[in-house]
Amino acid sequence: MAATKTEKSTPATGSPADLKEKKKERILDLSRYMDKLIRVKFTGGREAAGILKGYDPLLNIVLDNTVEYLRDPEDSFKLSEDTRQLGLVVCRGTAVVLICPADGMEAIPNPFIQPE
Repeated sequence: MAATKTEKSTPATGSPADLKEKKKERILDLSRYMDKLIRVKFTGGREAAGILKGYDPLLNIVLDNTVEYLRDPEDSFKLSEDTRQLGLVVCRGTAVVLICPADGMEAIPNPFIQPE
């Protein structure tokens, strides 16, 4: 009696080939903003804007021609008109709170302020 080789079948969700096909989609796709001006907010309240030159999966980002927006000395929650030129900056991903494109962003009046 000749032995025949039987092929084991694996469920579609468990085979390595299926896992390669199902690449995880990133929540934040920074590739759209490469070489474009972005604004970044950090833990602690600092804000900066610069041209995105690189990033990694941990959200470490490299900005060029970076400008830091300084806070108002009288009210630390407000940004002043003062800025500081930083140049080429590497931002640690654990400190990044918010990333947004600089174009298409405009200040609007607060809709929640009650008139007196």
